[in-house]
Amino acid sequence: MTFTSTLTLRNLGLASLAGFTCLAAVPAQAQVREAPYGYVGLGLGRSQGDFGTEAQVAAGVGAGGSVTGFARDSNDTGYKIFGGYQFNRNVAVEGGYFDLGKLGYDATTTPAGTVGARFKLNGLSLDLVGTLPLTTNFALLGRVGMASGRARARYDTTGAVTLNDVSKRGTNAKVGLGVQYAMGSNMLVRAEVERYRMNDAVGSHVNTNLVSVGLVFPFGSAPAPAPRAQAPAPYVVPPVAAAPAPAPIIVVQAAPVLPAPTLAPVAPPRRRVTFSAESQFGFDRSEVNDVGRVALDTFARELEGTQFDMVEVEGHTDRLGSNDYNQTLSRQRADAVKNYLVTRGHVDPMKVTASGKGESSPVTKPQDCVGSKATAQLVTCLAPDRRVDVDVVGTR
Repeated sequence: MTFTSTLTLRNLGLASLAGFTCLAAVPAQAQVREAPYGYVGLGLGRSQGDFGTEAQVAAGVGAGGSVTGFARDSNDTGYKIFGGYQFNRNVAVEGGYFDLGKLGYDATTTPAGTVGARFKLNGLSLDLVGTLPLTTNFALLGRVGMASGRARARYDTTGAVTLNDVSKRGTNAKVGLGVQYAMGSNMLVRAEVERYRMNDAVGSHVNTNLVSVGLVFPFGSAPAPAPRAQAPAPYVVPPVAAAPAPAPIIVVQAAPVLPAPTLAPVAPPRRRVTFSAESQFGFDRSEVNDVGRVALDTFARELEGTQFDMVEVEGHTDRLGSNDYNQTLSRQRADAVKNYLVTRGHVDPMKVTASGKGESSPVTKPQDCVGSKATAQLVTCLAPDRRVDVDVVGTR
């Protein structure tokens, strides 16, 4: 759906800026609530729609009359109150109440007369909401649904104009786009633009836009807390028997309790996975192919549930070709793997680095693959050097 209103696009920019200015104070790794969960929320912004026509005014003047002036009042404050259920990270159902304010026009006529019209717009909506996570906290939103709304037209007239107040209900489609940021497990911030198709109470339909900034409050299933390391039990020296006294009495003296030994910090475990360049990209290519996507999807699933400290991606080539070309190709391959893990594997981009090593770190030995001319035999022999290494440092 394309929104062409200049006012709407300007308000969307202002809404996005207002909604996300506060995000600079939020830690990037705020814990996000995992679906499923319920939520409630509210949004406030600007509504826009062109209600009323000169023809409607002319019809109220009657034969021999005409419209001499017509000015629209196309903007007002709108809001919505809603609740929903997030089934998984991508799909939610949401229902609520909306109020798009009062929109209308002012006109003058001949014979002398005036018309002030205002259309009050409100109702209920039910949407299917799709979410596309881009990072751990940031996501795109899209919605499609139905709005059952009522338009009430009220007219303030003078002179020869005669128009009666009317009210009409109708159910029509609605759509929307937006962005969402998780400020923690208990609050989300949204900036959205939505289009409601409303009956105008006088026989026509008007597309009405609402640009809003809102807050969403999840409830229900809480995020699982991170496991805490348990302190080691204090070390106690076993009791030692004292030297025997002349009488057959044994004296037992308890040893003092010693403090727990100080343990040296243990570095997080490191895991390295090597992907063959031919299976991932094809010879002398840097785009991930179908076989490579399957391998990277499998690798990403294996890493689910891992608390990452660092993910390093290194691209390598064989010694064939110039140093500059090999350096560029190895970096392009490393960037391709990094981008795939971030966009498809949902790995935090702030913890992933990519670098190209060119031909500087071969696996083969010079005596293993002799020659410098790119023969089929030499290319096959140097295949282990053409690779992408992924090092993962973290805890599960």
